[in-house]
Amino acid sequence: MNWTRPSDLHAQVRRMWDGGRLLASIVIGDSLFPQRLALKGPTSVEMADRFGDVREWIEELRKMQHIRLEMRERNHRVLGRNAAPSQAWVDTLDDAVAMIGKRREVVRFTQLIAQTRQHQPTLLGWLAKRPLRALELYDDWERLLSIVAWLQLNPRPGIYLRQVDIADVHSKFIESHRGILQELLDLVLPPTAIDPSASGVASFAKRYGFLDKPQLIRFRILDASRELLPGQANQDMTLDATSFCAIKPNISRVFVTENEINFLALPSAADSMVVFGGGYGFDVLRPAKWLNDRAIYYWGDIDTHGFAILDQLRSVLPQAKSFLMDRQTLLAHESQWVNESQPAQHDLVRLEIEERALYDDLRDNRLGPGVRLEQERIRYGWFQSAMNQLLKEGE
Repeated sequence: MNWTRPSDLHAQVRRMWDGGRLLASIVIGDSLFPQRLALKGPTSVEMADRFGDVREWIEELRKMQHIRLEMRERNHRVLGRNAAPSQAWVDTLDDAVAMIGKRREVVRFTQLIAQTRQHQPTLLGWLAKRPLRALELYDDWERLLSIVAWLQLNPRPGIYLRQVDIADVHSKFIESHRGILQELLDLVLPPTAIDPSASGVASFAKRYGFLDKPQLIRFRILDASRELLPGQANQDMTLDATSFCAIKPNISRVFVTENEINFLALPSAADSMVVFGGGYGFDVLRPAKWLNDRAIYYWGDIDTHGFAILDQLRSVLPQAKSFLMDRQTLLAHESQWVNESQPAQHDLVRLEIEERALYDDLRDNRLGPGVRLEQERIRYGWFQSAMNQLLKEGE
C-alpha cells in the first residue's frame, strides 16, 4: 500500500533541512510555518476492505510527535461514520527541527547570524544562501570574519599572506580557506579592491592584492658561445619570471618541451636555447617580449593534449612551430604507442592544416582507440636526424 507513513513525513521535513530552507527562513525572517506536508491515505474502498490496516495506520500517525493531524469524518455505507487523517502539518520551526534532531544545529546557526549581524551584516544574505556550508564553518567563522574585516581596512595590501597579523589567524588557515574567503570578500570589498582578471583559488593572492611566490622558468643555453654566465659549463638555470623577461639572451632559436629528460638531453645547438614548459601555463612567458622576435619550436607528446598545449602556446607566441609532432614520426613509432585515457575533444583554432588533420584523427580514434606517442619514446636517433635537419635549414 502506498499510504503516507511516519517515515515519509519525516523525510519531507528532512528534505526541507537538506535544501537549506529551514535555516534560511531564520535569516530572512520569512516563516515557513505552519507547513503542510503531503499526505496520502486510504480510499473508501480500502477503508472497507482493510479496516484493520487503516486503524493501525491512523494509530501510527497519531503517535508521531511534532505533527498536527487534521481529521475528516467519512460516512461509509458499511462502516458508518469514521474519522481519518486528511492533512498533516508542522506548525513551528521548533517542531520541525525537533522532529529531525537538529536543535543543536539551529542554536549554532543562530549564533552565526548574531556574529554576522554584529560584524559583517552584508554577509547575512550569504548565510541565507548557504546555511549548511556556514554550519560546517561554525568553528572557523569568527576567524573568517576577522580576515574579511582586516582586508576591508587594508585593501590590496601588497604583502605576503605570511605577513598578515591577525590574532589566532595564520597563513595556513587563510590558504586552506581561500575558496570560502573569495565568496565572502567578493560580497564586501569594493570593486577597486578586487582584480577581476584573477579567478579561482590559485589566483587568490593576485585577486586581492597580496604578493605571491614568483613563477619560475627553467631554461638551458645550448650554445656555449652565448653563455649568460662566463665560465659556467652547465647552462641549466632557473629564474623568476621577471628576471627571465629581462635577460634578452643573444640567441635566435628557442625550443620548448614538457619532458624534463628531453629538456636535459637536448644537445648543443648553435644560436639556441631550450625552455622547460609547465603544461598549460604559458601566460608566464607573455611578458618576455624578446621571445616575439625568436623562432619558437614546441616539442610535445603526439596526442590530443599535446596539440592542445601547442595551441595554447600559440596564443602567446603565434610564430611557434611544432617539432617532432607529425604523422610520419607517429607512424614510425607504432610499437611505442600508449593509451590516452581522456583525450581532448574541443576544436583547436591555432593548428596548422597538417597538425589539425592529425589532431582530428587522434581525437576521433581513426588510428585506433586513444593513440598516444609520448615524446620520450621517440628514438634518439630519429630525434638527432630531425634536429640536424632543423639546424641546417636555419643556417
